[in-house]
Amino acid sequence: MAAQDTLYLKIDRNIIVQDYQVHLNDIAKMECTDESILRQLKQKKIYTFPKQDTPEKKKHRMQVFSILNIVKQVHEDYPELEVQNMGETDFIVECQAGIVQKQWLDFLKTAVLCVVIFFGSAFTIMAFNNDVAVGEVFSSLYKQVIGVKSNGVTELEVCYAIGMPIGIMVFYNHIGKKKVTPDPTPIQIEMRKYEEDVDSAFVENASREGKSIDVD
Repeated sequence: MAAQDTLYLKIDRNIIVQDYQVHLNDIAKMECTDESILRQLKQKKIYTFPKQDTPEKKKHRMQVFSILNIVKQVHEDYPELEVQNMGETDFIVECQAGIVQKQWLDFLKTAVLCVVIFFGSAFTIMAFNNDVAVGEVFSSLYKQVIGVKSNGVTELEVCYAIGMPIGIMVFYNHIGKKKVTPDPTPIQIEMRKYEEDVDSAFVENASREGKSIDVD
C-alpha cells in the first residue's frame, strides 16, 4: 500500500440494513485510490445486531455510530490509510432483519388516517367559514351585484366549493398519484424536516446517555 492512498467515505444520517451483521459496504459509499483495499473494506464487518428473539431486545434495532469509530476500525486493518469523511459525523443504523410486514395492518392504519384527516379537515374548513362569516359575505356580495337576495345556493357558493379542492390539490402539488409539478410537495418537505429533527434528537440522546458507538 502506498503512503498516499486515501479512502473517501460518505455515510448518510439514517441507514436501514436488512441483516444482523453490518458490513461497511452496507452503510457507506466508498472510493479509494487502491482497488484492492476498497474490495477488502467493503466486506469488513463493523457491527452485529443481537437477534430479535425476545421483545426486550427491540430497543437494540437502532444504533448510533460516530465516524471516528469507523475510521478506527478501518485503521485496524490499514494503519497508514488516510480516511476522508465526506458525509455525516454521527449517524444511525436501523436493523429491519426478521421484521414481518403485516399488509393488513398497513391498510388499517392508512384507512384510519384517511378518515381522521377527512373529518378533521372538513371540521377545520367549516369552523373557518363560520368564524369569518363566509355565508354572510357571499349573500351580501350577491345582493349588491345581482340586486336580489341570495337563496343560500348561488354561483358564488358553487364556485367556492369547486375552487377550494382544486386549490388544495394545486397547493399540495398532488392529484392522485401524480404531481402537478416535479417540485417536492409541502408534505414531503415537512416530513423530511420531521425526520431530520427525529434523527438529531436520537443522536443527541444517545450521545448524552453514552449509548453511541464512538472511540474511547
